Amino acid sequence: MNKQVDRERNVDTESKPDFAGPYGQLTPTGGGDIIPLVKDRLLIGRRGECDIQLKFANVSGQHCRLTLEHGYWFIRDLNSRNGIKVDGRPVIRKRLDPHCKVSIAKHHFTIEYEPQLLGAYGPPPADDDYLEDLMKSSLMDRAGLKKRDPKSPYSNRDLNE
Repeated sequence: MNKQVDRERNVDTESKPDFAGPYGQLTPTGGGDIIPLVKDRLLIGRRGECDIQLKFANVSGQHCRLTLEHGYWFIRDLNSRNGIKVDGRPVIRKRLDPHCKVSIAKHHFTIEYEPQLLGAYGPPPADDDYLEDLMKSSLMDRAGLKKRDPKSPYSNRDLNE
């Protein structure tokens, strides 16, 4: 944010960033029209009823959804054919931090917004990256149980019972 001096009142004021929409914008990285974020819940896809229409053959009819949660944008894939990526990684649901790269099918954007202006305070809400790490581990590991050693199968039993 830029600090400016209000000459009439001689007071420092912070100017708001200039975005295309009240909730920020999606800026195409390869050039093109900026997409304003005008609501706190946006459906992105090829169909006419979508809030943001991307008329490309590789974009699904209802490709993904953007939702504003606690001042931060989140993106969720709606079982699209060509998926979504955030900063080059395929995701199902992810928090979009300001200025991160969002790929919808093969179309790349940078999301620009100011979380504090959208109601954010304190640390950002939990991201869903932990789910990916969680799914890589076995159910036994997630439950805190270890596999038995085949050489001593009764090692965790109390034989005095």
